[in-house]
Amino acid sequence: MTTVVNNPGPATVERTDGTAGWAVAVIILLIIIGAGAFVWTRYYRGAAAPAAAPSSTGGDNINVTIPAPSGGGGAGAGAGAEGSAGGGGAAPAPAQ
Repeated sequence: MTTVVNNPGPATVERTDGTAGWAVAVIILLIIIGAGAFVWTRYYRGAAAPAAAPSSTGGDNINVTIPAPSGGGGAGAGAGAEGSAGGGGAAPAPAQ
């Protein structure tokens, strides 16, 4: 009769699936954080104040400062009314 003795030595077990799980978890968390940041900036801008609009009652006064026209060029530049050299203003009204 034969006697078989099986004494295996200490086995090393490598667990590589844990690292892959952590990588997937980190990627999912980054996607969730990025989507949250996108939604926050898209829909909840917070500090952006709305533009001034006239009130519905008509009693409010909105002051607007328009810069003075400069002396040159731009669209519509050319001869002004009555032959004077004009800047970039509107075209003169046609004579009837």
